[in-house]
Amino acid sequence: MSESRPSGAPDTVDVEQVMKDNYLALAKLLASRLTVVAVLVVVPIALNAAGASTSFFLTLPLVAAMFVFILTAYRLWAGVRLDQCRKVLSHYPLEFHTRVVKKSSHWTEYGNVFEVKISTRGEHGAPLMKAINAAGRRRWPEGTENGAWVAGDLAFGGVMIVPGSNAMLFLNPADWDKLAPRREQAGAERVARAEQAGISKQNWRKPVLLWGG
Repeated sequence: MSESRPSGAPDTVDVEQVMKDNYLALAKLLASRLTVVAVLVVVPIALNAAGASTSFFLTLPLVAAMFVFILTAYRLWAGVRLDQCRKVLSHYPLEFHTRVVKKSSHWTEYGNVFEVKISTRGEHGAPLMKAINAAGRRRWPEGTENGAWVAGDLAFGGVMIVPGSNAMLFLNPADWDKLAPRREQAGAERVARAEQAGISKQNWRKPVLLWGG
């Protein structure tokens, strides 16, 4: 979809490059986690084979490896989020919003969930959104203080892309029921578009599961 670029907005983003960058970031994250698991498993086994003491302390890395592996398995859901983002980006154009404010964040096994307000300076009534990094990263991306590109319909959800870093976050309303009046006022075309993009109420439960909530 084409981008809507207001005066003063940064250069538009290449959606395919954004997708490639995020798939690569996810692959690197998973590879680093699996490397840690391998080290935690191999080292105590090697020490035991070399005749080292079979004390309780040699089992601790194996326990740690199990927990790291479980958390890594949860992060595999990020691949599903990336597919969801691609679907949204194929149905909605990117529009630049000049103001992104992070209100809070909380930890889940699927990744950190942020609550954000995405608006354009001078406009009011922006809904509070939940955002989770599509590539599985936990930290809040840098560069949002200057605004971000957003695709979607915020009454239903969408995708946010940070200029420069190409960090991508999947969005859903923080309070789904609170925005029900806005969705009820949406015409049939908007509702159908949200359904096609996978952000309609019908598909709401799926991303909630991804967020561990």
